[in-house]
Amino acid sequence: MRIAVLQMQARPGDAAANIKQIGRAAREAAAGGADLLIAPELAITGYGAGEAIHALAEPADGPALSHLAETSAETGVAIIAGFAEADEGAVWNSAAFIRGGEPAVVYRKSHLYADYERNLFRPGTPSAVTVQHAGQKLGLLICYDVEFPENVRRLAQVGCTLIAVPTALPQSDHAAFIARSMIPVRAFENQVFVAYANHCGADERFAYAGLSTVAAPDGKVLTGAENVGEALLITDVLPSAYTASAEENTYLRDLRSVE
Repeated sequence: MRIAVLQMQARPGDAAANIKQIGRAAREAAAGGADLLIAPELAITGYGAGEAIHALAEPADGPALSHLAETSAETGVAIIAGFAEADEGAVWNSAAFIRGGEPAVVYRKSHLYADYERNLFRPGTPSAVTVQHAGQKLGLLICYDVEFPENVRRLAQVGCTLIAVPTALPQSDHAAFIARSMIPVRAFENQVFVAYANHCGADERFAYAGLSTVAAPDGKVLTGAENVGEALLITDVLPSAYTASAEENTYLRDLRSVE
């Protein structure tokens, strides 16, 4: 499978413009031979849109994801994108896997970050949301979720080979450590690929770290964006190329549960 990771500067509150930008990236990804495009957390609404996110929230079968489904059908590229999901009388920080005319597969962020998110969203229940695509099993997490090793391990234990992580990592003195050290460790300790798609630039509430990353099961960074500027990272995800790493680093096989 070949994946494309979109590092984008979303327009807060302008879903139409953000959907168009994701569509352009999908067409560029298709031209590069990619099977999958991963966009950031709340890419459709913009992460920093604040209370406007509630007005922009939609169900999974709403017009925003329907538009991306049309783009997926047109390009042949599946799309993972963050959106504000309205359902069950609440708003969720969600990510959807969209493939052509199929119903979207939705993951809800379980570990909300700071008061900003806790005041806007209901937390999801920690779960293993997976999908089969291009011969591989993919798992979904969102941003802060990946910083808890239990969440990645849960997906690895059900057989995922790639964990897709739409994110909105802000600039901080530890942002580079998360993107360039923690993400490769999550890949290595679970023998999976981890694709981390971040925002860049700034809005009125946040400045974003960029540093989108794709890490391999042996802990190497296959491709990574700089801390400024939009980018589309395209790379191959080939589990068979890391058989030796899986045989040498048998964490999943050797893990013992607490009795």
